[in-house]
Amino acid sequence: MPEFLGRVLIIAGSDSGGGAGVQADIKTVTALGGYAATAITAITVQNTLGVSAIHPLPPALVEAQARAVLDDIGVDAFKIGMLGDAAMCEAVARILDTAGAIPAVVDPVMIAKGGAALLEEGAVQAVRELMVPRAWLLTPNAPEAATLTGLTVETTDDLRRAGEALLAMGARAVLMKGGHVAGDTVVDVLMTAAGETTFEGPRIETRHTHGTGCTLASACAVGLAQGLPLEQAVARAWGYTGEAIRHAPGFGAGHGPLGHGWALKRTLRRDGGS
Repeated sequence: MPEFLGRVLIIAGSDSGGGAGVQADIKTVTALGGYAATAITAITVQNTLGVSAIHPLPPALVEAQARAVLDDIGVDAFKIGMLGDAAMCEAVARILDTAGAIPAVVDPVMIAKGGAALLEEGAVQAVRELMVPRAWLLTPNAPEAATLTGLTVETTDDLRRAGEALLAMGARAVLMKGGHVAGDTVVDVLMTAAGETTFEGPRIETRHTHGTGCTLASACAVGLAQGLPLEQAVARAWGYTGEAIRHAPGFGAGHGPLGHGWALKRTLRRDGGS
């Protein structure tokens, strides 16, 4: 039998620029030693300057992709990203229900880094009703948390209040991301019914942050797939994502991608590779 890697089924949109979406997810899962499979929800035309077109795929095709993976390769954790509309939320809910007790990390993607809408306005209620209660870990940023809860989210205390509301809506755990909260220190808050854990560090001043949310959620998912306890999985993901931001390659004229392969570069240097 092969060494256990942690199999992650990524259900999300494709980013032609490679910075976010399934491309960022695959890079992250691979860099952290896991195995990535995908069910693509949409094809986007984008680069670091923004999204210029979105082509959703039929929900039935997404279900078929997921079923093909589940029936043959198997899944240890799901990572849910861009869904787009209510019909896709319904399809993904069916996938999760038929899969059984497999952890699902849900990143409630609503807006691209450049400002393009990635979730129809009418689908927000579907995310609330179908995705939040099925999330083993929900990873909203401040604007997403505000949209889902109807609360004002401008401070770390606001994040906590929104997190409590999301737990009450059925999420098993929430990682409330503080990147949009003003201040020199970024504070993320992991909340469960048992309590909270904070992760904080100095804000990294850079425009190369495209795909940060995708990366963090995927890093959490592969940790859960590999059997790590929730807090340990999030801590490793948080550290990995921070280093990926610091090692961004500097590509593009807009919001550039992260350096997902930073750990591999260190290994190559240590082993004498180029």
